[in-house]
Amino acid sequence: MADVFVSLGSNLGDRAAALGRALRALDALPGTAVAALSPIFETDPVGPPPQGAYLNAVARLRTELEPQALLEHLLAIERQEGRTRGSERNRARTLDLDVLLYGERVIDVPGLRVPHPRLAERAFVLEPLAALAPDLRHPELGATIGALAARRRDPGAVRPWHGALG
Repeated sequence: MADVFVSLGSNLGDRAAALGRALRALDALPGTAVAALSPIFETDPVGPPPQGAYLNAVARLRTELEPQALLEHLLAIERQEGRTRGSERNRARTLDLDVLLYGERVIDVPGLRVPHPRLAERAFVLEPLAALAPDLRHPELGATIGALAARRRDPGAVRPWHGALG
């Protein structure tokens, strides 16, 4: 079993419902259970305008799935939520699921890099991850997730969200 941290984000449609369905789908994956969920944050979009605000969270999974098999399941869940991938990066989406960390492993294969290559740059991922595992160390940088989050903290752009998931 591996501890895996997966980010969840949505800024199209019923964002809370999309995250709720994604969590249930993650928990139903073979050999996998959602062990914890971070607080939900509402965050400013990073991509091209016009875009609405995102809801972002991080789930801690316990899984027997190998990294690439897990990725295939994540992509299938995204497609079930109506996600279409195009050439334009950071565009609005119904659901975005990314493997942030897979235990202490460093993975670099076509289509999958772990730790996520932009993890240390993204406050919208670091804040929820730090809420779950502030003392966890980034396997390549050596810094704790809490320290990385503190460097990127932007309370105006990453705000606690107090609604309920659908």
